[in-house]
Amino acid sequence: MPDHRQIRLARRTVPSLTYGRKRLAKALSALAALLAVLIPGPALSCSLSLVLAMDVSASVDAREYKLQLNGLADAFQDANVVQAIEAVGGIWVTSFEWSGTHQQVTQFDWRRLSDRESAQAAASLLRNFPRGFSEFPTALGYALGFASVRMQMAPEPCRRKVIDVAGDGINNDGFTPASAYRAYDFEGITVNGLVIASADTMPIRYYRENVIRGPGAFIETAASYEDYANAMKRKLLREIYGSGYATLR
Repeated sequence: MPDHRQIRLARRTVPSLTYGRKRLAKALSALAALLAVLIPGPALSCSLSLVLAMDVSASVDAREYKLQLNGLADAFQDANVVQAIEAVGGIWVTSFEWSGTHQQVTQFDWRRLSDRESAQAAASLLRNFPRGFSEFPTALGYALGFASVRMQMAPEPCRRKVIDVAGDGINNDGFTPASAYRAYDFEGITVNGLVIASADTMPIRYYRENVIRGPGAFIETAASYEDYANAMKRKLLREIYGSGYATLR
C-alpha cells in the first residue's frame, strides 16, 4: 500500500522546487542584462570610413578636371584638415572617379590617413592620377552603387560611414539615385554632396532632393571649379569631425 503521507509531501515539494528554479532563472536573466550594460562590446577604434566620388563626365573639361584633382589633393594637405585627421585618431579613405554607367575608376584604394605624411601620400597619388574617361554622361545612380560596394570593402568597421559625391550636373544616364538606394546596401551610411555651382541651379536642388541621404547629410557648394579646393576643405572638416564640428567653429 502506498504511503499517503509521502505522496502528499512529494506534491508539496515539486511545486516548491519549480518555483525556486523560476526565481533563479529570473535572477540570472536580470544579472545578464546588468552585465550587458556595465560591460559594453568592443569599441570601434576607427572614427570614419570615407568614400570620395569625383565627377569626370563629359561636362568636365581638362582644366576643370585638374582643378578637381588638385583641389582634393590640396584639401588633404590643408593644415586644418590634417589637424582634424589627427584629432580623431585617423580615418580610412578611398577615392574614385565616375561618369557613365560602367565608367568608375579607383584613384586610390583604401588608405589610413593618420598624420601629415599619410595625407601627403594620398595627395601625391591624386596629383599623378591620369583621367580614365572624358566622353561619357552623368550616371549618378551607378556612381552611388559603386560607392556602396566600395564602402563594404573598408578594412575595418568604423563608427561613421560617409560617401562624398561631387558633381556639376544631374543624373542623365542609367538608373536613378533612388533606384541605387533601393538596390544597394546603404544601411548606416551618410551620403553628402559637393555641387559645383553655375548659372543653372538645378544641380543643387537635385542633390538636395535626390542624392544626399542619412543622418546629418548635407550639401557643400563650390562657387566655381576654382573654388573646389576651398569647398572640399570645408566639406572634409565637417565629415571628419562629424556632429562635433559645430562646437569647434
